[in-house]
Amino acid sequence: MPTFAYSAHGPTGIITGEIAAADRAEALTLLGKKRLCPFRLEQSGTAAPVKKVTQTSPAADGPIKLKPQQILLFTEELSDLLSAGIQLEPALATMERRRELSGVKALATALRAKVRDGLPFSKAIAAASPSFGGLYCALANAGEASGTLPAILKRQVEYLRSLAALRSKVLFALIYPAFLVVAAVAVTLLFVVYLIPQLMELMDSTGGALPVAAQMILKFSEFLKATWWMILMAVLAVFVVAKAWLKRPEAQIPWACFQLRLPLFGEVLRTRFFVQMLETMANLLGNGLSMVQAMQLTQQAIENPYFRREFERIMNLVAEGMSLSRALDRSGLFPPLLLDMVNVGEQTGDMAGALAKAAQRFDRDLGKKIEKLTALAQPAIVFLMAGLVGTMAYLMMTAIFQTIGNISK
Repeated sequence: MPTFAYSAHGPTGIITGEIAAADRAEALTLLGKKRLCPFRLEQSGTAAPVKKVTQTSPAADGPIKLKPQQILLFTEELSDLLSAGIQLEPALATMERRRELSGVKALATALRAKVRDGLPFSKAIAAASPSFGGLYCALANAGEASGTLPAILKRQVEYLRSLAALRSKVLFALIYPAFLVVAAVAVTLLFVVYLIPQLMELMDSTGGALPVAAQMILKFSEFLKATWWMILMAVLAVFVVAKAWLKRPEAQIPWACFQLRLPLFGEVLRTRFFVQMLETMANLLGNGLSMVQAMQLTQQAIENPYFRREFERIMNLVAEGMSLSRALDRSGLFPPLLLDMVNVGEQTGDMAGALAKAAQRFDRDLGKKIEKLTALAQPAIVFLMAGLVGTMAYLMMTAIFQTIGNISK
């Protein structure tokens, strides 16, 4: 009977050994009865078995792309199943039997096939879907190595929820101002392209003349009608060139710095970076990673190129032996309140807890900044829209009264 060498997570930690079984399926069944969750299973004295891809496996169609909400749903369900004492392969089988046809079901199918072939969960999820990123896979790898994968997935659920709430907070704050801008542009085009030219025809029929401002708007309307296709092509060309330029590495940092200099909006971006950085490091340090390892993974999760470059410098200083609070202070990017809270964490030895509290503090600050931005943006846009519409209405009413005067004469 063949013998299989295995490494598995057990009630007392990581266990390695050998087990005799007729095939891999029987070996997995026997290990499951012993409440062991194998992450390596190879037949002794033979080459690694060839992976089989079934017709129901989505791996043949390429990597599975998931939305952030689906990643959160997958992590939450898998965390609940593992925390209930179910082994990894049966937990994935349960998720594979989901009635909802979605990317989560397809991912569970692909992962189960890879795990049954002996691939570790962290490597399996990296191969099955690029949507999880290096940070997620590194945490899964740390959880497998330490035997605390369910606890780490629970922490990851909280982290993903906080990031989702942060994205939603910023997005919802911009919806209403964007709607007002679109409405203002639409109303202005309606006056310039349709209403004022119609009024011009009425004035011509009565022998009257439009005011000078209305005549200028009419000429602009005629120019817009004659060259709209050229303007559209020029706008598209500028958009394509700008997008190509922004993709170049040397353009990303100047563009990121320009965004940070914008009034109010730059403050929101800066505070959002503080919240994401603090939450990520608190999550990593709470999972048992060292400070340098946590900073390396945090750098990968930073979206802003300018902040990523500056954070790399901070990480190098910490790797050389400098304390985190001093390294952050030397960068000049962080406010005194954040530095004080990090210093408290260093003094108490609970850096993960201090960073988590700092993240909560700056998250509340971010909410206030977003409310302030929304409160100032909405009246400004309404005032601008009222000025445009009021000017157009004044010109039209003046022309109408002038037409009535010409008819009465």
